[in-house]
Amino acid sequence: MKPLTRNDLLSLETYAAERSDFRARVIAHKKPRKVHLGEHLTLIFEDRLTIQYQIQEMLRVERIFEAAGIEDELGAYNPLIPDGGNLKATMLIEYSDPEVRKRELAKLRNVEHDIALQVGELPPVKAIADEDLERSNEDKTSAVHFMRFELDDAMRAAWKDGAPVFLSCTHDHYPVRVQLDANQHAALGADLD
Repeated sequence: MKPLTRNDLLSLETYAAERSDFRARVIAHKKPRKVHLGEHLTLIFEDRLTIQYQIQEMLRVERIFEAAGIEDELGAYNPLIPDGGNLKATMLIEYSDPEVRKRELAKLRNVEHDIALQVGELPPVKAIADEDLERSNEDKTSAVHFMRFELDDAMRAAWKDGAPVFLSCTHDHYPVRVQLDANQHAALGADLD
């Protein structure tokens, strides 16, 4: 997928008028791009539309309309768009109770390095996590991580041929493995063109 440019973005005025419809479209688009690993880990796989929405929202909230500010946002968010040979995701660690969340984030330290994707019987590929900055420290992990899965030619071909796709977490405190459903398989597979 090609990166977004200023020409792909709506002006603040146009976005304000179209925001409700655009937001509804993005929410529907994200549904098959969201994969739950058990009850508390969610991966949301990003693409041009999801990143455009993030940028549009940042521009709206921050009231950014000058060219330099827009370029800064594009520079920050464009790296989250897959390039055809990989998938990129935002991982959320979700616990509704603040005390439980604090305790679990301590137990899940470095979990972002234990996420993998497997296509069929091919060897799994581990996520490359948080390339911009480390989000785990000696006490806990962050509730949000950004990851990239690099898929080789064999993995992409097997995916296109319909091989099952699995996501897993091998962290000692949170072992889980799930298979993508048909809608997820199709939506994420489209990113590999």
